[in-house]
Amino acid sequence: MSQYKMYAIPERFRKIENLHIVFWLLKDVSWALFWKPIGIIMLIPTLSVAFLITWQTRKLKSELFHNLAIVFWICANGFWMVTEFFWPDKEFLRYYTTIPFGIGICFIAAYYFIILPNEKKTEKLVEIPV
Repeated sequence: MSQYKMYAIPERFRKIENLHIVFWLLKDVSWALFWKPIGIIMLIPTLSVAFLITWQTRKLKSELFHNLAIVFWICANGFWMVTEFFWPDKEFLRYYTTIPFGIGICFIAAYYFIILPNEKKTEKLVEIPV
């Protein structure tokens, strides 16, 4: 028997995650090619699906914290794109993306430095034979 836990994602969740990748790529390609309307339009489903995935995985702490980081990443990314589209002469606006990027990093740090170590401690306590 393997020492590793098996992690399986429900197929309906996997399909949504794959669709999310398509939305995200279309948004970023539109940004790179400076297709304003498509980029703005694609920001909506990209962010909406990120929220949906976060909600669906809320009971799994690892998934929840990583998906919250992704939500804030897309918010930062979307803000950056919008500022480049509409205010290209105000380059300083992109520095505000550090706020949602930073919040995302905080979610990741909280998971890896607080939650995961606590989960491992709890697992070790459960494994102790009596």
